[in-house]
Amino acid sequence: MRVFKPDINIQFVRVRYIAITISLLLILSGIVSLIVHHGPNYGIDFRGGTLIQVKIHTPTNISEIRGTLKNLKLGEMIIQRIGPRKNNEYLIRIEKSSSSLKGISENVKERLEAKFGTKNVEIRRVEMVGPKVGKSLRRKGLWAIVFSMLAILAYITWRFEFWFAIGAIVALIHDVTITVGVFSLTDKQINLAIVAAILTIIGYSLNDTIVVYDRIRENMKKLQKISFPELVNRSINETLSRTILTSLTTLITVVILFFVGGGVIHNFAFALIIGIVVGTYSSIYIASPVVLFFEPYGRNKKSVRPQKSAAPKKIPDRTSPKAVTPPSSTLEKTATSPVIPVTEASTSSTSPPVKRAATKAKKRRSSNKKRRRKK
Repeated sequence: MRVFKPDINIQFVRVRYIAITISLLLILSGIVSLIVHHGPNYGIDFRGGTLIQVKIHTPTNISEIRGTLKNLKLGEMIIQRIGPRKNNEYLIRIEKSSSSLKGISENVKERLEAKFGTKNVEIRRVEMVGPKVGKSLRRKGLWAIVFSMLAILAYITWRFEFWFAIGAIVALIHDVTITVGVFSLTDKQINLAIVAAILTIIGYSLNDTIVVYDRIRENMKKLQKISFPELVNRSINETLSRTILTSLTTLITVVILFFVGGGVIHNFAFALIIGIVVGTYSSIYIASPVVLFFEPYGRNKKSVRPQKSAAPKKIPDRTSPKAVTPPSSTLEKTATSPVIPVTEASTSSTSPPVKRAATKAKKRRSSNKKRRRKK
């Protein structure tokens, strides 16, 4: 199935500087947001604390729940609505943690039941993570992303060229940075599920990039008479139908998961939506164009760029009346050599073998004449 015609020729490479400018603006806005918010909004997995998921069967809002739990002295408390508004389901993240989860959850439940009624409060989930465990998980999650990128760098260097690997890594850093920046702009939590989503995004984006790189390598062997930018642009166009179909079908599935999957995987699905869109964009506008910047240093430069045809040597016209000036070394040899008288045979246009044959025939005729005279 083809979405685009086989001979489509969209000039992706021509607008690469505009695309890079847009990417830099997105990355810069994410960095500014991280600075303003003093880093990412880490979830309970990384910061430590207690997480309580509660469902209230009567209409309420976040400010009312916060006011009810204010006097419990649980430290910093973050309350978020999950799912549709009519479900009245909330995540309550409490900075304070205790070895007894039952004690904290029961205190919260008692306060909510006193406010909304005994039968209207349902505690669905309670989790507790200590601060040391959260710090360890945060460090391990970061190293997982770093090691995965180093493994990808080694693989693409072995499979293609080092300059291709640089382009792939730049694209992956681009995808991860924009995803984290969007989470910071929307003030969504980053937990272990989001780390898993980021690793999934890395693998998905790399898959699209490898497909484009493989077509570039094939065309480098077949199309050696066109310039490298034209070759990259043609390779992107040839794989465009496959890229759009794969991304579109995956995106439809993740969007459905985002709306009907529930609050537990809501942020995970949101990260995948951002990653699929940005990953497809980076495979076309970031990974392949970055290779163009390093192409003059690559080993494939000579095999890709058209070779200049050697200019034909000019053959001097022997019939031209103009005299050809010999080199200076020839003039010196001529000046020191004895003068040889010019004969009719030397001025003839015949080749040296013909001249020698004519000389031998002349000698034979003269010797035959001498013999006849003696007789």
